[in-house]
Amino acid sequence: MSAECSALAVLEARYEYWMTGALLLLGLYALVAKRNLVKKLIGLNIVQSATILFFLSLGLKAGGRIPIIDHGSFGTSPYISPLPHVLMLTAIVVMVATSGVAFALLIRIYRRYGTLEEDRLLGLER
Repeated sequence: MSAECSALAVLEARYEYWMTGALLLLGLYALVAKRNLVKKLIGLNIVQSATILFFLSLGLKAGGRIPIIDHGSFGTSPYISPLPHVLMLTAIVVMVATSGVAFALLIRIYRRYGTLEEDRLLGLER
């Protein structure tokens, strides 16, 4: 019972987990429920942004400092690891590049078929 209480206390204290979950559900809804390919791509970007927010929130420490040594002061507070931030910066670059290529493909699809509706495009295939 104490493990459940501690997990609940963490969720209450860390509101960014709730925000991440809400963004993730919103993006998944757009991926599953929408039929327009642009809306699906926007939903995919929302899911990627939620993932980035989640990993950045894992890198936080209460009372943590940036990992720069200030000559003359050696504090005992823990340092924040820069690794999650660096990895998520790379993920943002990949997300932007992937979105750019996907939007270019959507433009080509629209020019060729005249629609971006998934059902109509599947009907044209048959």
